[in-house]
Amino acid sequence: MNQHLSNLVKIGFLLLDLLALNTVYLTCEFLLKAHLASEFELQYTYLWMYCNAIWLIVSWGNNTYSTDDIFSFERFSRRSIHAYVYFLGLIALYLFLNKEAEISRVFFISVFASFALGIFTNRIIHLGLYHYFRNKDYITKRVMIIGYNQRAKKLADYLEQQPIATEILGFCEDAEKVQELTNYPIISDKKNIINISVQNHVTEIYSTISPEEDKSLYTIMNQADQACIRFRILPDLDHFIRRPVHIEYIEDMPVLSLRNEPLDDIGNRIKKRLFDLVVSSLVIVLILSWLVPIIALLIKLESRGPVFFIQKRNGKDGKPFNCLKFRSMKVNEDSNSKQATKNDSRITKLGAFMRKTSIDELPQFFNVLMSDMSVVGPRPHMLKHTEDYSRLINQFMIRHFLKPGITGWAQVNGYRGETKTLQDMADRVKYDIWYLENWSMLLDARIVFMTAFNVVRGEKNAY
Repeated sequence: MNQHLSNLVKIGFLLLDLLALNTVYLTCEFLLKAHLASEFELQYTYLWMYCNAIWLIVSWGNNTYSTDDIFSFERFSRRSIHAYVYFLGLIALYLFLNKEAEISRVFFISVFASFALGIFTNRIIHLGLYHYFRNKDYITKRVMIIGYNQRAKKLADYLEQQPIATEILGFCEDAEKVQELTNYPIISDKKNIINISVQNHVTEIYSTISPEEDKSLYTIMNQADQACIRFRILPDLDHFIRRPVHIEYIEDMPVLSLRNEPLDDIGNRIKKRLFDLVVSSLVIVLILSWLVPIIALLIKLESRGPVFFIQKRNGKDGKPFNCLKFRSMKVNEDSNSKQATKNDSRITKLGAFMRKTSIDELPQFFNVLMSDMSVVGPRPHMLKHTEDYSRLINQFMIRHFLKPGITGWAQVNGYRGETKTLQDMADRVKYDIWYLENWSMLLDARIVFMTAFNVVRGEKNAY
């Protein structure tokens, strides 16, 4: 995908959406001016500025204009709906917290209903422009593929699915090596591939054969440059890696990684850290500030021992940290080696309630504030469990590439609490690695909402 084109499209639709927002806001303000209290004019200005800022933040955090989705009407529209819902929720929260703002309900409904219509109109424009431009000669790619093998066939399938129209002219391969019917013509003479490509206005040549396998490709590469045809090589990595890999570049040096890690990007780490700081600060100020004294008193009244249970657990990169919890068990010698089980005699009556409602985990928001943990991530394990499972389960330690979380993708998918079998832990690890490779701000928000829903609904493994 041409990066300049995708950047242009992203910026264009961001500006279109901001234009729609500002147009409907200022139009509604003008048409309803007679019904708006003049003494609150400044509040309407603040709301206008806030709307613009929130849409920029929401669309950025939600990756609304991501390159992967911007050329797909369905995915782009789905992300836009998600962004609009978050946008509307944050505007409603702003008005709820800002008691001084007296915003007309008619104005509010008019603006945000019209903005929804504006976003819908922009997506229709997106669909129309996409279908208009996708077959234009200056956008359409004409491709020739050297070699006929499994990678060549897979490449042809992928190119057919590209959002920008791609026309495959054929495969260049010796006729005796092709033993099946092909979707595209077989061009058997490599010597004339450049002449044939020029005659057919080919823009790109892909080679599934490396120059080390066929020295004549060096000549073809030079001829392609002279003919202004882009030459691309698909390296065959099957000899040493039999799984998908992620390719990055350090200057002009390609670097292969075994997985894509979105949180390896500094910008994404900053976004996640800001999310952690905001959420943990709100929980500490609004909930823990009054809940800690109450829980502390109840714990002391029921059993002897400390209010907080502090346990060494493995954090990011396997480094141990002090994980905080409200003490939910009687003081015992097995607390650092034995998991809680159903009807565990060590659990106090108050502890059973706290574990059922996850109240015992709330002090971990202090861990989040101190950067030992994140709101969302793989759950941290006891040091002994990490030592044991790392020897038994392949890829177990990969989950420690991330900060541990108060909740995680594995937990909202049913893998919370006690792991009764080795397979339970192996499945939990699979979910944790999937989260590592597919992280997004939207996924974190989804996990938080799913966790809250599960707490209200109740979970069978919460004991």
